[in-house]
Amino acid sequence: MARLKELFVKEIKPNLKQQFGYKNHYMVPQIQKIVLNMGLGIDGNDAKIIKSSQEDLAAITGQKPIVTKFKKSISNFKTRKNTNAGIKVTLRKNKMYEFMDRLVNIALPRIKDFRGLSPNGFDKFGNYTFGIKEHIIFPEVNFDKVEKIRGLDITIVIKSIKKSDSFELLKKLNFPFKNKRSN
Repeated sequence: MARLKELFVKEIKPNLKQQFGYKNHYMVPQIQKIVLNMGLGIDGNDAKIIKSSQEDLAAITGQKPIVTKFKKSISNFKTRKNTNAGIKVTLRKNKMYEFMDRLVNIALPRIKDFRGLSPNGFDKFGNYTFGIKEHIIFPEVNFDKVEKIRGLDITIVIKSIKKSDSFELLKKLNFPFKNKRSN
């Protein structure tokens, strides 16, 4: 079992159940999946760039990414229907917890001038989304072989009743959120 999953099951879940006063453990907020998305834009037409980006994302997540396509043509964005838009990976179960452990404890502290994640990244369902400007912060990526530094979006899908419950869950999982200023 992943270290973070064991911590969640044995300590965090019972604490959250008691803190929120839930009647059963199914009401406690829980992470369902993590989706990593790397948009390639114009570079999506180049097979060599797609292959190197797939290798990098596969090294980061431990799972082969799929190539996403544009759903419709938009002339202002220079996109054509069914051309390559980017790559994505969906992580579940143990791989999800292992990735989150590496993200929080290794990758995020390696960001230059990192002051914390914004607490405003929650949507109305309690899911949390944030972006990373450089995919090279992960130690699995070989810096010498990277042709171009790319950004990626990370979405953490959380099953919860309220946004505040999701925020509390991520705080207990050691996510480095910025402190809200009081003026």
